Amino acid sequence: MTDLQTDQRESGHRETGRRETDQRETYLTGYAEILAAVADTGRRLTRDELEQRRLFGEQAAEAGHSLRSLVRLHLDATRTSWPGGGSAGPAPDATGTVLAAVAQAVDAFAEGYERAQRLAVRQEEAARREFIDDLLYGRSDLGRLAERAERFGLVLSRAHAVAVAQGPEAYDDTAPVTRVVETALISRFGDRRVLITTKNGQLICIAPGDQDDVLSFFAKQAYAATDGSRVAIGRPQSGAGGVVHSYEEALSTLELADRLGLEEPVVRAADMLVYPVLARDRQAMADLVLSVLGPLREARGGAEPLLRTLEVYFDAGCTAAEAARRLTLSVRALTYRLDRIHQLTGADPSDPVHRYTLQTAVIGARLLGWPAQEI
Repeated sequence: MTDLQTDQRESGHRETGRRETDQRETYLTGYAEILAAVADTGRRLTRDELEQRRLFGEQAAEAGHSLRSLVRLHLDATRTSWPGGGSAGPAPDATGTVLAAVAQAVDAFAEGYERAQRLAVRQEEAARREFIDDLLYGRSDLGRLAERAERFGLVLSRAHAVAVAQGPEAYDDTAPVTRVVETALISRFGDRRVLITTKNGQLICIAPGDQDDVLSFFAKQAYAATDGSRVAIGRPQSGAGGVVHSYEEALSTLELADRLGLEEPVVRAADMLVYPVLARDRQAMADLVLSVLGPLREARGGAEPLLRTLEVYFDAGCTAAEAARRLTLSVRALTYRLDRIHQLTGADPSDPVHRYTLQTAVIGARLLGWPAQEI
């Protein structure tokens, strides 16, 4: 770099610094005059003067100046314009009055500054909430949605997956649980283009589709922070509309897990694709449940105990000893129940062909809420 270029750069920096100083000093307009008037009369600042200081504070915040530098600017101006002209200063009895006026002026200025900051935060929160609503409901123009997404760290041209955590209570963006989970993810993954939010009282994590470790970690943190929530993870979906598709799939998976009475804290849509297929034809499923399992209602205690026995038996891999342990029964008692099911339905749970029919009917019963609900 030549000497001329160096001089030009330094001159540019000085010019920029002068402009910034001049701009900051505009927020001191009338300040010296106020101090002089207070020293002469002993009065306090008027309502209009305080409001003008607040207005200057708002303007300074909107311009991006730091509050610390602006307070220092006020103190420097106080020293240079101290009433009385020089080292002698004002009369001793006026010093306290002037200092009180300085405190009033700076306090009003800071109040205006903070008011602008709060307004900016509320506007940012409102914009974020509007974006989340549009993103998860898919009701905005996809091109415009993709543009807005970049502001919040998402690149919608990539595939995304959504995890939804449902806890014992409703959560919003300001809830301690939300902050705990968000802080844990930021500490672990940093800037991974992950968005943590809430919707309808549920915690939501949106992450790139190839970062399943993020969603798994979210599920773990949400489960711990909410004292036992259930988390559903949708499949990765591509495009600007992929987020809403994965979100809806996660919601459906949560509902399905509740209807099936699953105990797993984390359920994945990819592992439950067969269930929506089974539930698609409700009438056919109802016919299967009633024809296969209907006779269980003749048993002592109704159908529910034997239906539960079948459910646990299938979950245990048709291993009698494990199923008996889970049901806190003896193996002999379990075997008696399986024999009773065979007698009532004509289907043998130990027979591979019969087993498939029985297991499908058991799944259908849970999906339809039978026998608690008539179908």
